[in-house]
Amino acid sequence: MMPDIQEIQRAARLLEQGKLVAFPTETVYGLGADASNPEAIAAIFTAKGRPSNHPIIVHVAHNADLTRWASAIPAEAELLINTFWPGPLTLILPRADSVPAAVAGGQNSIGLRCPSHPVARALLAEFRHGQGGIAAPSANRFGHVSPTTAQHVLDEFGHSTNSPIACVLDGGQSDVGIESTIVDLTRLDSVGAVVLRPGQISLTQLAQCLGRMPGLPASSDAAAPRVSGSLEAHYAPKTPLALIDSAELLPLLQRLDNAHITYALMHYSAQYSMLTHEKQKAVVEQQMPDQAEAYAHRLYASLRTMDTQNAELIVIEHPPTGDEWQGINDRLRRAAFESSDVVERLLKR
Repeated sequence: MMPDIQEIQRAARLLEQGKLVAFPTETVYGLGADASNPEAIAAIFTAKGRPSNHPIIVHVAHNADLTRWASAIPAEAELLINTFWPGPLTLILPRADSVPAAVAGGQNSIGLRCPSHPVARALLAEFRHGQGGIAAPSANRFGHVSPTTAQHVLDEFGHSTNSPIACVLDGGQSDVGIESTIVDLTRLDSVGAVVLRPGQISLTQLAQCLGRMPGLPASSDAAAPRVSGSLEAHYAPKTPLALIDSAELLPLLQRLDNAHITYALMHYSAQYSMLTHEKQKAVVEQQMPDQAEAYAHRLYASLRTMDTQNAELIVIEHPPTGDEWQGINDRLRRAAFESSDVVERLLKR
């Protein structure tokens, strides 16, 4: 699905006028604004209810002059750009002085990404002759499940003239389905490259490109830049969510059934599909793929479906823990963070 050129041109003009435009990327749909316009950036924070110290990733065209945004482009950045751009990789670099501090949450670093979705690429090529930057967090209320279709964006912000969004470009469902991998390159001399948010591009792929394994953020690393999606509670549906190891799943389902607690079930093991179909206890049940890329593609849409079922609990079988599953496990851990004791609370009521 591809909007016609007139729609894309109109969206670019709206961005240049300081308006907000939602558009598809290969990861999730973004809520875009002119990254050089502080008032437009402020409108993103207002629309999302996003804390002002939470930085926003700037999306750029493949041929954009990165020195407009970053004061230094180290060799490691060039390697990663040549290997993974356009694609689901965000690089944290030193922010150029001319870039509004608001887009970086007041920090001296900036997150840059070149998306691969054809609609995003066409919009970036049209916006300010391909040299502008579009600041774009996910197009949802802050902390909620990210959108992977245009309808998800409309569900979040509404269709009325009171919506903060001037235009929603529909590019079909996002292929990747979870947000980009974020790599910090601002502290190469002291700690090297550090993955601050896992995504589809894995540690192994990054290591093959860089010639060494990148680091992971330590809880004590107070010097790490703040980045999008790094809060402990994030990506959460309104319904409480419990992340359960495979061996513990069936006993839990039996306890929930016995207590007459309504639940939605997401799993990747085929045995649970057969059991739930026999007992018909789950109000909705989704068997997810057992391959990481296919699972990620369906994850947020599945969570949104489950969130509409009026269940008391969403139960998710913990996915595998291999390298390619890190981004998925990161999102589910954050989605479940504020529901850590929900199962026992429901069973004790």
